[in-house]
Amino acid sequence: MRTFVRGLGQLFVTAGLIIVLFTVYELYGTGFATSRAQAGLARDLRQRWQQPVPARPPGAAGPIDPVQIGTGLAVLRIPRFGKDWIKVVIEGVSLSDLRDGPGHYPGSALPGAVGNFAVAGHRASHGNGFLRMNEMRGGDAVVVETRDAWFTYRVISTEVVDPTDTAVIAPVPDRPGVVPTQRMITLTTCDPWYSATHRLIVHGVLESAIAKSAGRPPAVLTS
Repeated sequence: MRTFVRGLGQLFVTAGLIIVLFTVYELYGTGFATSRAQAGLARDLRQRWQQPVPARPPGAAGPIDPVQIGTGLAVLRIPRFGKDWIKVVIEGVSLSDLRDGPGHYPGSALPGAVGNFAVAGHRASHGNGFLRMNEMRGGDAVVVETRDAWFTYRVISTEVVDPTDTAVIAPVPDRPGVVPTQRMITLTTCDPWYSATHRLIVHGVLESAIAKSAGRPPAVLTS
């Protein structure tokens, strides 16, 4: 019996060590790969923005500068998280996309457009990008940089929902089927940070849009 108890104790210690190591890897180890991916995405995005805007074919619909799944769409800044918190938003929200950074829900509005610019991101693991999203408060700035403009959104509400609640990324959040009139942003991530049982949602509305030629918005300059 003593040998059995000793063996059982060693098993528990080993299992606990494995869990701790896995948690550390998820929180920090995966971040190295994400940081490299973000650096590459930022470089590619800046290079693409420096190129002439592709001509739109006659009668074509959609954005002038279409973005392929897995490539950079815009740059996201959340001043509450510090002046160095800068993330390239990828087009797509598959698991492989989100390993490289926050992802734009395909089909949701583009930055600055009428509707809901919806973005998902990991809270813990792969850079812990949205780890502190529970700290966001009403009035906080969320700044999105595109090829030609800066868009500053202000947080208006937060909520926690079930993972199956897709209404939060509807053109009018939580009101599917309603025609949008506002320009909004929605950020989604896991809640709590160590689980995927729920989703933490932050909604914002566009406060200002300024051309790149006019300089940086106040929310970025004062962060």
